Amino acid sequence: MKLKPKFITLEGVDGAGKSTCINFIKKYLADKNLKSIFTREPGGTLLGEKLREILLHDEITPETETLLMFAARNEHVQQVIKPNLRSGLIVISDRFTDATYAYQSGGKYVEVKKITMLKNWVHEDLKPDLTLLFDLPVDVSLSRLKSNGNLDKFERESVDFHTRIRDSYLALAKKEPKRFEIIDSNQNINIIEKEIYLVLDKIFL
Repeated sequence: MKLKPKFITLEGVDGAGKSTCINFIKKYLADKNLKSIFTREPGGTLLGEKLREILLHDEITPETETLLMFAARNEHVQQVIKPNLRSGLIVISDRFTDATYAYQSGGKYVEVKKITMLKNWVHEDLKPDLTLLFDLPVDVSLSRLKSNGNLDKFERESVDFHTRIRDSYLALAKKEPKRFEIIDSNQNINIIEKEIYLVLDKIFL
């Protein structure tokens, strides 16, 4: 039986090690000969990558930030996500709309109803089949970020900001437990890899 194309999103606090985990997912899918495409937000398209530079480095109001996020997302949905799903590919996106709820609403107090309105406008008919939430205590997150250097404007924010983001993500996961799978990123990398594979087995076996 042919598998229905899946839309998988990766979310989490900064420093949670999503980049490493993406390599685990790529290996899993390759081992099973499953065709996929990996993309990211903000970004994923020519316009999206241009907006990414503004969003990550320019100081703008939270409302403008939210609108630009959805402008980039609209292009991403129309040019990348939907066409590849229609072609039968598995689409994996490093961040999607949950990030806007966490960062712009949780972190910067943009009203939830405004984000929901934009979400319904841009992709009311599109929802992730699975969201992997990479969770990490805030103190560990900030320690990892400091060791990396060259931080963007979000990564340089206060402890309270990062705490609100984490709390927002966990609240989203609690609200939709069937879609979210929480991965504890504060453990041995081999254990994390195994946990990811077990989660993926649920939808690909």
